[in-house]
Amino acid sequence: MTDLRRALGDIHAIRKQVADRTEFRGYGPVAVTCTGLFAVIAAIAQPYLVPDPSHMPVRYLAVWFAAATLSLVLSAITVYTRSRRMHSGLSDEMIRMAAQQFVPSVGAGLLVTLVLVFAVPQGVWMLPGLWQVIFSLGVFASCRSLPKTMFAPACLYLGTGVAAMALGDARALSPWVMGVPFALGQMLIATVLRFDGAVEEDVDA
Repeated sequence: MTDLRRALGDIHAIRKQVADRTEFRGYGPVAVTCTGLFAVIAAIAQPYLVPDPSHMPVRYLAVWFAAATLSLVLSAITVYTRSRRMHSGLSDEMIRMAAQQFVPSVGAGLLVTLVLVFAVPQGVWMLPGLWQVIFSLGVFASCRSLPKTMFAPACLYLGTGVAAMALGDARALSPWVMGVPFALGQMLIATVLRFDGAVEEDVDA
């Protein structure tokens, strides 16, 4: 039994090493483009649903959390289905690796949001910039298993996030401070995945 456990442990370690050295192909360019469109839709809807975000931060958060939730659900479904198809027997390891790289940034973004909303409400205007900076950190962390050119959209998000915080007041809550960077950023990510990713037999979501 001890030898069997040791053998299984060795197999698991080998599979993990192979996964660490394999380019992750679970993110689909079509699905990523759709997440950018969700940001555009949210930006268009925000003025109608939240006329003054500085006085209705809960509604503002609801609009962008809805867009983020749709994006996460679509991304999760895509990652699961594509990984099963592209990585076959390594799919579980590849999905776990991708989650370990990106999920911490999602958790950090949620915690920062809760702190600002409930403890420092006068600082809510910083959220759009912070979200973009934190998202950039998730992309940076994922670069090790994605095409090297993924560094470009990560830098884009970092730059737009810093620029949003540099506004210094409620102007940062403008719908396009979120909509434009995420639309451009997701389209750039989709372009990298489509043209710089590993060769694949199809290009669907």
